[in-house]
Amino acid sequence: MFIYEKAPFPSCHASTLVEHEPGKLLAAWFGGKDEGAKDVQIWSSTFDGKAWTKPEVIGTEPNQPCWNPVLFKTAKGTLWFWYKAGPSPERWTGFVRTSTDNGKTWSKVEMMPAGMWGPVRAKPIQLASGTILAGTSVESYRNWTPFVDRSTDDGKTWTRSNAFPHPEKFHQIQPALFEAKDGKIVALMRSSNPRMICRAESKDGGVTFSAAEETKLPNPSAGIDVVKTKDGDVFLIYNPTALLRTPISLARSTDDGKTWKKVHDLETEPGEYSYPAMIASAAGTLEITYTWKRTHIKYRSIDPKALRAKP
Repeated sequence: MFIYEKAPFPSCHASTLVEHEPGKLLAAWFGGKDEGAKDVQIWSSTFDGKAWTKPEVIGTEPNQPCWNPVLFKTAKGTLWFWYKAGPSPERWTGFVRTSTDNGKTWSKVEMMPAGMWGPVRAKPIQLASGTILAGTSVESYRNWTPFVDRSTDDGKTWTRSNAFPHPEKFHQIQPALFEAKDGKIVALMRSSNPRMICRAESKDGGVTFSAAEETKLPNPSAGIDVVKTKDGDVFLIYNPTALLRTPISLARSTDDGKTWKKVHDLETEPGEYSYPAMIASAAGTLEITYTWKRTHIKYRSIDPKALRAKP
């Protein structure tokens, strides 16, 4: 299912997704003439369980392209919306809005402190302690380096972890996070060198992370997302190739991401299918959005039990 059939923009990318009420979703993405064009804004749509609403603009910056929105609702009920704006990732600025009525209305736009962007692409996670962890990264000309930002006051202020790039290769960005059974925080990163998903771990609740290590999962330098279900399975959505952003697939791990098995292909035809967002709903389903050929955002809902049953 496409979130919209006819769009007021020719190109779109980088969706984010949140369940703001049980069974009700809010999605956002950037759309305009093309990625990096000055007319690119952040658009959003809501889903009531049957249909998506007409897209509306919720983030914009005059004469500057917008990038990588992220939606997240905290345990206290605050709905956060972060996005970036600027000529390029090396020179973008972070912006933030909040909502206390599940996205019906938003606070005024605030600029984030210098050097802070909020979660740079994938959604944050919240620990039982209330601590929120958000993957972020620097994406400059020669240095792609991941970090994790940490908040203990419901997202109002943040402190940053150490950098955790690969020891000899500085080309990982956009950490996607989950909490392992033993309490470690696992970060999985997009990587352009090596062309493999990389992994880092924290033993102290996201304060510090180990150096990134290569996994056996290929990555064409494209965004990923990860979800841990109530049953303890970890599902990864990714492009299982080192070269192309097709296919886009789901992999499952039962050992906290140490080993993986691909269990489902969402798209296999030629074209770009990328930058996925994935959450676990209150009902236990995997709710998914991703870029479809840069013209649409596609929505899928999948029962993880069906994936677990596959041989």
